[in-house]
Amino acid sequence: MKKQFLATLAITITMALGVLPAEAQNLAIVNGKAVPKTRLDALASQLAKSGRPVPPEMQSQLRDEVIAREIFMQEAQKRGLDTRADYRDQLELARQAILIRELFAEFQKDNPVTDAEIKAEYDKFVSANAGKEYRARHILVEKEDQAVAIIATLKKGGKFEDIAKKDSKDPGSGANGGDLDWAAASSYVPEFGGALVKLNKGQLTDTPIKTQFGVHVIRLDDVREAQLPKLDEIKAQVSQQLQQQKLGKFQDDLRAKAKVE
Repeated sequence: MKKQFLATLAITITMALGVLPAEAQNLAIVNGKAVPKTRLDALASQLAKSGRPVPPEMQSQLRDEVIAREIFMQEAQKRGLDTRADYRDQLELARQAILIRELFAEFQKDNPVTDAEIKAEYDKFVSANAGKEYRARHILVEKEDQAVAIIATLKKGGKFEDIAKKDSKDPGSGANGGDLDWAAASSYVPEFGGALVKLNKGQLTDTPIKTQFGVHVIRLDDVREAQLPKLDEIKAQVSQQLQQQKLGKFQDDLRAKAKVE
């Protein structure tokens, strides 16, 4: 009798132990259907990836959200919305988006940007942008005779800033007295940049400069060596740019290898 009781007790304990882990994995039971805790974990992970991590004190709100989704989903299924063609099309698009996102994430994880690659890209940037920067002002007008008259006025003592505010067609620099701030000559169209580098500090163009934008009167205010950012200051941006380049090449390679009929 005692042996039978102990055996029955052992079976009961074993069954209870077998049930507990399954119950512990469920977040709730909604209308008789189990809602696994993994849904909460997945939603928390998704929010964290989007830059919105869920702090411990908000776990209960997240739990309520998961349960609410189950309630609403059951009602939608009850109404047969999951059998509609539009739903299936949207589901397929969502499936594709998730798989593609995971593909790209895996590629970037397996192909990280190295410090050596970042340094090489930065060196290219420095090489392309090193040299002189020019602080210039200009007055942009439509006709050459207008520019000639402005140059004559300036040579008689007219104030460049005032004329630029009054007559320049360039709304950005005109409001600032024609000021173009610091820039390399190569950042301008060739005709403008070519005229700029021929000027001495404080000098005005003797003749109007024609470009695709109109006719310019240019004054060079100052010259300095290019002020380039240090590698540490733009390392994150350079890394992101290289990551995008690698990902873009990966995508192009897949397109090139694909047989599309």
